[in-house]
Amino acid sequence: MAAEAKVKGGLEDVVATSSRICFLDGDRGVLAYCGHDIHDLARHATFEETCYLLWHGRLPNRAELGDLQSQLAAARPLPEAIIRLINMLPPEDGMDALRTLTSALGHYDPDAHDNSPAASYRKAVRLTGQIASLVATWGRMQQGGGPIAPDPVMGHAANFLYMLSGSRPDATSIRAMDIALTLHADHELNASTFAARVAAATLTDIHSAIVAGICTLKGPLHGGANAEVMKLLIEIGQDAPADRIDAVIKGKLARKEKISGFGHRVYNTEDPRATHLRQMSKALGQKAGNTKWFEMSERIEALVKAEKKLYPNVDFYSASTYYTMGIAIDLYTPIFAVSRISGWTAHVLEQLANNRLIRPRADYTGPTYPQTWIPVEQR
Repeated sequence: MAAEAKVKGGLEDVVATSSRICFLDGDRGVLAYCGHDIHDLARHATFEETCYLLWHGRLPNRAELGDLQSQLAAARPLPEAIIRLINMLPPEDGMDALRTLTSALGHYDPDAHDNSPAASYRKAVRLTGQIASLVATWGRMQQGGGPIAPDPVMGHAANFLYMLSGSRPDATSIRAMDIALTLHADHELNASTFAARVAAATLTDIHSAIVAGICTLKGPLHGGANAEVMKLLIEIGQDAPADRIDAVIKGKLARKEKISGFGHRVYNTEDPRATHLRQMSKALGQKAGNTKWFEMSERIEALVKAEKKLYPNVDFYSASTYYTMGIAIDLYTPIFAVSRISGWTAHVLEQLANNRLIRPRADYTGPTYPQTWIPVEQR
């Protein structure tokens, strides 16, 4: 490498590509999809509208939205072979199962061997419908229930909750899941999205690129923080008095232990997604008649802000939101994928539309060149 090359650990602030999909301003706490502020989308959009926006760069009209809803409805039923495979997999982490099952879906896709732009788009839509069905069916079967066929009349968020629980969800839960899916749909070149783009740049198939994203999300430095948040809340105890909450958090901070759900590589202020998840956690708690998880989270937020000047990120309040909805902790990271599949596929399609193999360089720090060859007898 040239002597003047400057290495940045983790490629921090290195611009790797141009993209029309996601705009971030970490200093102002701005997140926008194709120019649309996340606050507007969280308040007004459905997840289906968000998907269309990410894939097409604009919001759909009524007819276009109806077409997409029909396409997703057609995509949701899983092949029987995939249901059998879910039964065959050992009980394990949901991301392990999702990785295997998503790869297997590629064998049953009617466009499996067609990587044209039109076929890749069809596969993007199909994967978005199927990933939600995979996670819901796997989660239900882990609890001992049988698979439930999707209802073609229901929207994406409602179908996910229905297939997971076996009960038709109420309007509050549907809207909460719709907002959560919208908030998690894309976040520029995060690790899993970048991995998917790197894979797509080799001109591999879209299923393989998405599996690369799933494998990257599986890593605890990327996904899983909201599960750790909920485990911490449970460890403290739902009925814990304020002084116990304070003692646990201050003790962890004193030992320099990380409190999951705080801080972000991009944002220097509040993660705009946390704003809505905080509201959802409170509203769902009030509806359930139990706001203790929310109140504990709020107290922890105040402590960490005061002690470390860190803001909650998207994971912190999503923990109590999902838990109050009755969702198992093992499903928190797979649900991230249920949403992020929209962003992953949008980035893969964008990469393929103007592709160049992604091949960065490394700053060599090994032994000086040239080394003298020493015969094995003399070493």
